[in-house]
Amino acid sequence: MYFMDFTYLILIPGLLVSMIAQAKVKGAYKQYSKEQSDMGYAGVQVAQALLRANGVHDVQVAMGKGQLTDHYDPKKRVVVLSPGVYGGSSIASVAIAAHETGHAIQHSESYFPLSIRSAIAPGVQISSSAALPLFFLGLFLGSGLLVEIGIYLFAAVVLFQVLTLPVEFDASKRALIALGNHGLVTEEEYPLARKMLSAAALTYVASLMVSLLQLVRLFALSSRRRR
Repeated sequence: MYFMDFTYLILIPGLLVSMIAQAKVKGAYKQYSKEQSDMGYAGVQVAQALLRANGVHDVQVAMGKGQLTDHYDPKKRVVVLSPGVYGGSSIASVAIAAHETGHAIQHSESYFPLSIRSAIAPGVQISSSAALPLFFLGLFLGSGLLVEIGIYLFAAVVLFQVLTLPVEFDASKRALIALGNHGLVTEEEYPLARKMLSAAALTYVASLMVSLLQLVRLFALSSRRRR
């Protein structure tokens, strides 16, 4: 009988950390979006300048949609910046644009963790969709094989998120160094940019924590099934 599933309690610490992380990054974005950079560079200008400075000439910078939807697309070779970041010259805009450009530079340099993450990404997308349905179908049918497959697939998702951490931390490190070295922020603005990127990094840590706790929960449910 699995309708009394108290293993959900395992997820509570991770969900709380995730909520805090999301609130922190939104708060940081709201705060530092109001702090205009004295240098006056828009996010698109920062991204283009850093690409040129690093000899990356085959990556475009495009404007996307929404808020905090900024990302680098390695297949299309494009840095996609949300409208507020693309055209904004705030500390938040400059920091986020530099961070996403950091991913493009990682790609051009074949940064190993990024290469591994990109290689397994298609498989992980399938694993992410199939893991939990297969696991719980296995519980329902009493199939130990399906339960194990579900656990292995979800473990692949966790591995992907583990690899994401060095990729994101390195991109932020590159961004901060570049902003300072190329005079894209003032000395007083540098700590603010670091706080913006630190808040964003916390969301990846929180996401990994939730997934790890979910994996623990799956093991607990599997163990209960065997008993």
